[in-house]
Amino acid sequence: MAEEATRTAKKLFVFAIAMFGFGYAMVPLYDVLCDVTGLNGKTGEISQTAVETGYVDMERLVMVQFDTNVNTALPWNFKATEYTMKVHPGEIAEAVFVVENNSDKDIVGQAVPSVAPSQASLFFNKTECFCFTQQVLAPYERKEMIVRFVVDSELPETIKTMTLSYTFFKALDSDAVVSDTSPAKAIDTKS
Repeated sequence: MAEEATRTAKKLFVFAIAMFGFGYAMVPLYDVLCDVTGLNGKTGEISQTAVETGYVDMERLVMVQFDTNVNTALPWNFKATEYTMKVHPGEIAEAVFVVENNSDKDIVGQAVPSVAPSQASLFFNKTECFCFTQQVLAPYERKEMIVRFVVDSELPETIKTMTLSYTFFKALDSDAVVSDTSPAKAIDTKS
């Protein structure tokens, strides 16, 4: 009877470890799934060189709308300088955003992008974006940030308008990062 209980306990232990491993692997697997399918509006990243050698469809214009949001835990203002822009698929475009810290403390924020409709996210790539790094703002600091992007010339003809949305959140380790970082330094989150 004790031998059977020991075997059951070992099986349960192995099962628990396997479930922990599966749960740990879910985040990277979900990210890969989102990158491949465009699920959750995740956008792609492309090199400047790849964009410059691509095809630009001068016969077509796509409307890109910009939506900006700030989580309530972050005392920042955030907006696009232009709320809409027409671009030719395949050409490099640049949008400017302004962010301002309304508090008397250094704060680290991270922008999370999404694209709607979700199918369009497969055809929206950025060469440069403030969302690639965490942003550190000093008290009452105001900063202009850019995103350089290209709408792929393979975008289906049925998609004439897409919305690029950003939501800024306070970084989870904001207080610890600020104490180790100067206010002007951006923290790379891609590594």
